[in-house]
Amino acid sequence: MHSAVVAVPTDPQALAQAVAEGMYAKDPATQGLGMRVVEVAPGYARLTMTVRSDMLNGHRTCHGGFIFALADSAFAFSCNSRNVATVASGCTIDFLAPGFEGDVLVAEAQERSLAGRTGVYDITVTNQEGRAIAIFRGRSYRIKGQVIGEPGDA
Repeated sequence: MHSAVVAVPTDPQALAQAVAEGMYAKDPATQGLGMRVVEVAPGYARLTMTVRSDMLNGHRTCHGGFIFALADSAFAFSCNSRNVATVASGCTIDFLAPGFEGDVLVAEAQERSLAGRTGVYDITVTNQEGRAIAIFRGRSYRIKGQVIGEPGDA
């Protein structure tokens, strides 16, 4: 018995959307933190996450690990948007301001460079008022395979 292969769109925007839907369906971490993918395009992604009470640290502000996770997920959706399996090879984050319970954080990821197997992505995290919360820079590395369209993806 052969596994069905998912039809892969050829239009870059349709492909980015299909990849995001496929990735999100297989990503319990992103789902479990309440993140939503609100926009994707080739080399671009925008995700949101509402800061819950169980995401607060001892200062009653959003734990940096949750802000990092939001930025990292936006990074993943942006660097995989062309359906080439891509992982992080490294990243840095600078925290600029606190997030508070009830804040809706927005992570916007933009590709800055893509050459061969490596890329550089900048992710800005803001709150619902547009205030900068963090700046994240990710370095990506393309690995073997595709995100969607492989046998067993049906």
